[in-house]
Amino acid sequence: MSIKRDKWLQYRILRKGASLAARLPETRLLKRNVLSKMLLQYHSVVLKPRDGRYGRDIVFIKRNGANAYRIHNEKNAVTMRNTDKVLQWLHKNNRGRGYIVQNRLQLAQIRRKPFDIRIMAQRRKGSSSAWNATGSYAKVAARGYLVTNVTSRVIPVLEALKLARIGDRSLLVKAERIALLAAKRLGERYPKLRQVGFDIGIDRKRRIWIIEGNYQPDLRPFRLLKDSSMYRRILWYKKL
Repeated sequence: MSIKRDKWLQYRILRKGASLAARLPETRLLKRNVLSKMLLQYHSVVLKPRDGRYGRDIVFIKRNGANAYRIHNEKNAVTMRNTDKVLQWLHKNNRGRGYIVQNRLQLAQIRRKPFDIRIMAQRRKGSSSAWNATGSYAKVAARGYLVTNVTSRVIPVLEALKLARIGDRSLLVKAERIALLAAKRLGERYPKLRQVGFDIGIDRKRRIWIIEGNYQPDLRPFRLLKDSSMYRRILWYKKL
């Protein structure tokens, strides 16, 4: 089965895993009534293209009063009066491509900048091979941005947890365990899948969330870390 880059499909695969469903932010296909209901329920949501765009075209919407919405896209922000106008704006700017809508996670922060964690999961050839966590780093959002894809810096996860004052190595071990469960679930659907770069969020209450898995993760950030052993391990797995 070919591996399809589709955030909605991936969400549906992962939520069927009993131990994973509670680790996923609520996700729906974007429709007018869905957007209205989720903004009433969560106050703040995030819209993402289904096909993924390496973090581009992600839109944050926050309810601002009874019938006004604050739209934040990259460094740009604008206020709109109703969800119809929001959808019209989205259609105009993104050529009507499909979106998902999720409740926005209140990610832990470092100096008022949100961060999340990239965890690499890899396995040898063969669908029976065990998945292993081969590397990780923390992505800190650039000033003025709400997404960590626009990164101010890449730092070791343990350093990020310490700076954010939310945990230690045990929290990283737990996050890796959750990433490996998700990799196993995706690997059952895609037997030829051998690597996934998971974006893992930790909220201000120290709860771990699966934001998404990337089937063709960018490995360059691992080269920025002082410890080069993870990068070498990842390349070794890719050659197996």
